[in-house]
Amino acid sequence: MLQSLIRRQRRILMTVDAVGGVWRYALDLGRELVAGGDSIVFAGLGPEPSEEQAKEARSFAALVWLKTPPDWMTQNQDDLDTLPRELRALVRDYVPDLIHLNAPTQAAQLDAPCPTVAVSHSCVVTWLNAVRGQTVNGGWAWHKDRNRRGFDRADAVVAPSRSHAAMLETCYGPISRLSVVSNGARPSPKAKRREATVLAAARWWDEGKNAATLDAAAALTEWPVFAAGSVHGPDGQHANFSNVVALGSVCHEEVRLLMARAGIFVSPSIYEPFGLAVLEAATSATPLVLADIMTYRELWDGAAMFYDARDPRDLARCVDRLSRDNQYRRRLGAAAARRARTFSLARQAAAMHDIYYRAALAAAER
Repeated sequence: MLQSLIRRQRRILMTVDAVGGVWRYALDLGRELVAGGDSIVFAGLGPEPSEEQAKEARSFAALVWLKTPPDWMTQNQDDLDTLPRELRALVRDYVPDLIHLNAPTQAAQLDAPCPTVAVSHSCVVTWLNAVRGQTVNGGWAWHKDRNRRGFDRADAVVAPSRSHAAMLETCYGPISRLSVVSNGARPSPKAKRREATVLAAARWWDEGKNAATLDAAAALTEWPVFAAGSVHGPDGQHANFSNVVALGSVCHEEVRLLMARAGIFVSPSIYEPFGLAVLEAATSATPLVLADIMTYRELWDGAAMFYDARDPRDLARCVDRLSRDNQYRRRLGAAAARRARTFSLARQAAAMHDIYYRAALAAAER
């Protein structure tokens, strides 16, 4: 253990899923860690990655896929009981110095000989609180207990924003060893010209992404609104667009190009522990119109326009005001780009190295 405390280069076992933002978080962070001398083994849960996704991951890391589903894809917590055994097998095969779990539930029953870090990117409990104003109960109640046990088991817990950290403690009570490390993003490509279009990007089947408000606003805006991202969820969820031009699932690099060409980027989400798509759009100096939620105020106040999250008319007013004023768009886009530079991958990797070090100290005291 003492060696792992002082070792600057670590072998890290990191869990991922290929459906949501955790994939992009893990690959961008993992690539930065590898550039600094670490090595990464990705352990995937849920639907397998596309050929393109797998190729990207294997370009700098090992990639193995497990049989256990991610917690949000099951209503029976017993389905998660195989994960500790699968992770222990990987620990035996790869001998990592540290385990980085991208869901606290994954730490709940894990007995590993190395430090464990749990990152909360989202959870059913905080999602219900933010999206529906409800407490978890019934068939989802086990999520609260399992997350709580994961928080208590982990040697360090990370949230991507102060807002999400506060919501976690509102829903779960005090969490020891809880830290905030903001996400980072690679710089976006630069477009030669902007188009008179509005772009939004999300998993639209997720109710928290607020597709209905975006669609209602699109019927009122002067510029057309385009939405990148799937409208079909893995468990039968579905979002309908009547006024938005739905682009469907688009590869990540193409989304980045669309962001760079768009005149305005909108995020209508009512639940975002961080909002990586917003950061990616901001790196292209695309002016931002964001739902007025705590996370976005924390991260983007002074660098974006905000609207009442559930009011499509307010969203349309903001978009039209911005679309009519080229100089304002330039100023707002420049402000977004300046703010985005504070969320670099180098800064994120350095902060996570500090978390890994503290996790090793905590594990040594167990």
